[in-house]
Amino acid sequence: MMAINPLFPYPLYLVISEQDCYPQSWLHVAEEAIIGGVDIIQLREKNETPTGFLEKAKKLKQITDRYGIPLIINDAVDIAIEIEAWGVHVGQNDRQPIEIREKYGKRLQIGWSLEDRTQLDSKQMAAVDHLGVSPIFPTKTKTDTITTWGISGLGELRNLTEKPLIAIGGMNLDTSASAWLSGADSIAVVSAICQSKNPRERSAQLKELLT
Repeated sequence: MMAINPLFPYPLYLVISEQDCYPQSWLHVAEEAIIGGVDIIQLREKNETPTGFLEKAKKLKQITDRYGIPLIINDAVDIAIEIEAWGVHVGQNDRQPIEIREKYGKRLQIGWSLEDRTQLDSKQMAAVDHLGVSPIFPTKTKTDTITTWGISGLGELRNLTEKPLIAIGGMNLDTSASAWLSGADSIAVVSAICQSKNPRERSAQLKELLT
């Protein structure tokens, strides 16, 4: 199997929101997923007020800190800084990686959504720590995408960059192993864990595919 990348030693990556876990408690899902084998968590709340997002981030950080799991905040750089998150994930239309790096130095690991190959030539890449390859397959949770990469596109990207690659979009028990073997350093899962009746067991099953 693929070796763990020392630059991003987090093979199973959970992207979580309250809405994606409904009707289960999202904080319960997060904790169960960590116990089952999730290595890193991103909080993605698209429809939340800044105050509500901050409150959620603080609650999740208590859990991730207890288990020694890195926490990534989606888009909201100020919240990531305030709660001392491990990292931030930004898309093409969010704050740009160079601006974040210049303002905050190494306080945050910076993930960037890779939506087409031309971005690999962007000057922004100098400030990027890891790349979210989005989506591998089309999903209901992300509809504003440019490229659907597929497994072959992921494999081509692997030959074009040394940066850690996180595969996201349609990642589940059927697709994760092939994305991993094609060169992903991490598999990002949303509904496969958030909508599972047993998030701990599901996380353990997914983790087994990546080791």
